[in-house]
Amino acid sequence: FSYAGASPALMGVCAQRQIGLSFCTPRGKFLARVCGEGNGNVLLRRTQYRTGDDPTQCCQISRTMIFGKLFNARWSIERRDHGLRVDGEKLVSASKQIYGLLSQVKEVSAPEELRGLEGVGASAYFSVFDEMILGDKETFSFQGRSRRPPLDAVNAMLSFAYSLLAHDCASALESVGLDSYVGFLHRDRPGRTSLALDLMEELRPCMADRFVLTLINNRQVKAGDFQYMESGAVLLADGGRKTFLKHWQEKKKETLTHPYLEEKLPWGMIPYTQALLLARYLRGDLDAYPPFLWK
Repeated sequence: FSYAGASPALMGVCAQRQIGLSFCTPRGKFLARVCGEGNGNVLLRRTQYRTGDDPTQCCQISRTMIFGKLFNARWSIERRDHGLRVDGEKLVSASKQIYGLLSQVKEVSAPEELRGLEGVGASAYFSVFDEMILGDKETFSFQGRSRRPPLDAVNAMLSFAYSLLAHDCASALESVGLDSYVGFLHRDRPGRTSLALDLMEELRPCMADRFVLTLINNRQVKAGDFQYMESGAVLLADGGRKTFLKHWQEKKKETLTHPYLEEKLPWGMIPYTQALLLARYLRGDLDAYPPFLWK
């Protein structure tokens, strides 16, 4: 996240060890990514491309990913670390609304209808996001998602977390031999890692949103960690970005039991694990792609 650069020797070592290296501006805008020789055989990518051209198969995979996203969003709301300082009725209402969408998502057969249900769920989820923010409401008030540019401190952190998560997902997909640019839910667009955006959908609530809430509620970020631009945009300042990245890396080292594999893994391995499961499904080793259901 600077213009200091990296030597060809460093990039070469990273490539040899299959470590993705992303270059971003100090404000987090993606510039380029260096990766090693593609892993996996060409047959896996051919299968991915054929699947991406089949609307039925695309919808089948997308359903599981959106199911995972809504499941994890509801679980984030249901967590009882909010104490008595929140409007419980609002949280319960949003949780019930999202719960009602889960059965609908499992039955949907049209991509447009699936995106509609995802939009309803996201609206319900973010309508109570401010209720889960417990400290310094003057700085960290949330009235809704804003992006390009973010218009408040909470959105600045959410956007930065999503950017980090998208890079991790893209590197994970490439490391297992998949093409991160060919998605199933997000359609192809030049320069967009559509499959990485697909994969991160189910991980947003538990790896990005909950992380941002923890930083705020534990008072690990403060008003001075942000830049307030004349245009109305709010961005992480240098100090705030360093604090964010420090805690982000620490979070990735924490362990949990993977709900499908039932093995202990660090949080930082979850994107890779899900990418591996997706590859196994496309190869025909699994009957369905198992989304990450946070527990």
